[in-house]
Amino acid sequence: MRINGIFFFLLLSFAIAHAQDVYFPQRGNWEEKSPTVFKINQTKLEEAIQFAKDHEYTGAKDLRQAILKGFEREPYHTILGPTKKRGTPAGVIIKDGYIIAQWGDVTRVDMTFSVTKSYLSTIAGLAIDQKLIASVDDKAYQYIWDHTFDGNHNKQISWRHLLTQSSDWSGQLWGGYDWADRPPKEGGIDDWKSRKLNTPGTVFEYNDVRVNVLAYSLLNIWRKPLPQVLKENIMDLIGASTTWRWYGYENSWVNIDGIQMQSVSGGGHSGGGLFINTLDHARFGLLFLNNGNWNGKQLLSKAWITQATQPSKANPNYGFMWWLNQKGARHWEGIPEHLYYAAGFGGNFIVIDQQQNLVVVTRWLAPRQIDEFITKVYNAL
Repeated sequence: MRINGIFFFLLLSFAIAHAQDVYFPQRGNWEEKSPTVFKINQTKLEEAIQFAKDHEYTGAKDLRQAILKGFEREPYHTILGPTKKRGTPAGVIIKDGYIIAQWGDVTRVDMTFSVTKSYLSTIAGLAIDQKLIASVDDKAYQYIWDHTFDGNHNKQISWRHLLTQSSDWSGQLWGGYDWADRPPKEGGIDDWKSRKLNTPGTVFEYNDVRVNVLAYSLLNIWRKPLPQVLKENIMDLIGASTTWRWYGYENSWVNIDGIQMQSVSGGGHSGGGLFINTLDHARFGLLFLNNGNWNGKQLLSKAWITQATQPSKANPNYGFMWWLNQKGARHWEGIPEHLYYAAGFGGNFIVIDQQQNLVVVTRWLAPRQIDEFITKVYNAL
């Protein structure tokens, strides 16, 4: 018994010491440390950063033009939300909570496109934690009783299906048709309109109209603007700046309890989405790195983060709006398979490795270069 007691004491002491080693930056202040403190090769790390600087996203700095060019195949595609000219490559690397490298203007607020989806997923996680949604496997129509989930097909859709982009929701929202968003390379409008519907949960399809259905549904659950939910439950508590904004569309205003509220978008596909700086992204990543705990306070349950970062049935590379480095179409060869990341148009990424206690945020990196950049970062470890 005495041996077991001593062993338990040693384990507890180690856990407390480890917890004390985790650094959580206060608002407006973030301590930096040299990579060499963590036995990281500074020369190789600087090579990785130079690579990020040298491989800038080649799209127009006027993101309105970049969006229109990037989605020109989509019928009826228009800009409905605000846009902003982008900055130049920027990023930050966090080890054990400390900044060990940064480049570019890390305080500049920029569009972040589909990285917004990982924030939207977090809003769903908070709703689960606070029992506003009993289970991700509940059908959405049981909570949203307007016409959004009418029909035999749409009534099969669960929160899980919406979160894993496998719902195959059929309809129109804010003027956008589900079939017109990223249509197949083959066929035309008549073919896309009359497509065969897939059983919810079986087929992954990246589709911003359906993501916006999730955002609209969560607005109805929370009954207050989602940016306010994010601010009160996450961003203020992790010491984020007050410069970030989350927008919807000019026509996505709805009446909730007699108050006009904007249903935000899950990306910048048609403008809108989250506008945020690099350091605020890093704080968000650090929260996930620490399983939803910020300096001793559990803001988001560990159970949710574990669930959100599991491969989905329809796509082994995708969880609840987080990309996973599992074997599949988006696997980064030579990089640990346990890491996960948020990704957005134009080369915006938040990469999280809990085993290495590492967060990497990069902005405006040519998207096809992300795996090589991350490989260079890992070569420095």
